[in-house]
Amino acid sequence: MRMSVVSLPSEPPGALRPTTRGALAVAVDRRGLRARRQRAPLRLFRPRPPAGDAPLGVIANLSGGVLGGDRLAVSVDAGAEALITGQAAEKVYRSAGATARLRARLTVRAPAALEWLPQGTILFDGARLDRRAALCVAPGARCLAGEILVLGRLGMGERLARGEILERWRVERAGRPLWIDALRLDGDIAARLAARDGFAGARCLATAVYAGDDAPRHIDGARHMATAPGLRAGATLVNGVLVVRWLADDPAAARAAFGKFWRAFRAAALGRPARLPTIWRI
Repeated sequence: MRMSVVSLPSEPPGALRPTTRGALAVAVDRRGLRARRQRAPLRLFRPRPPAGDAPLGVIANLSGGVLGGDRLAVSVDAGAEALITGQAAEKVYRSAGATARLRARLTVRAPAALEWLPQGTILFDGARLDRRAALCVAPGARCLAGEILVLGRLGMGERLARGEILERWRVERAGRPLWIDALRLDGDIAARLAARDGFAGARCLATAVYAGDDAPRHIDGARHMATAPGLRAGATLVNGVLVVRWLADDPAAARAAFGKFWRAFRAAALGRPARLPTIWRI
């Protein structure tokens, strides 16, 4: 799948539908994944994972995208290993004024290892999004989480120039915050993205976060794995949290570099096969 190719109108055919209040609560234990609670349009699917890999969960937004005013919340309580991904890249449509609010809370208990691997988010010009991801990782547990932001429907020649985007990450252990990060884009977004001390013209931002007691041991390997020709990439360690980021002009190149890193890093840090879910490669 090429995230830069999106042939959808500025607003979906169902743009007149009422805003949604979707919720999904997922529990992971030694029996696998199950949905404790599902409220449309969010739905959990459980395809069979490849042999030798972690139990797999796929989250779908059955409404086809995110409108201004939508409220979607996902919580995961993991006491065993699992990989959770998305059915497709999420689309955040242009808003007439209301802000969409998306929340993800991942609670990982020892000795679990959770992978949170969305397929990315495409921000339409004029989108208004407030999204927060909270990772609550207990001592002895591990969590590898990521996201890809595409700034406009680039396949149609559109760039993100207006709207309001607030993207926040929070990682904590035993209730103590280890890493808090926020990206805010508003006002003259086009100028902010063009600034040399900002995105320097990049049209895609990818992030991978690893929280675990062993994170410091993987910093050198992560820097090597993140390197990709033509992309700006870097890895750093903050209070024992490993953060890797890429800036790219081409979302397909960012997705390829992100996927290459994920395959290698999950093998090194989690001892899992160096591969992505089949649905992620479509």
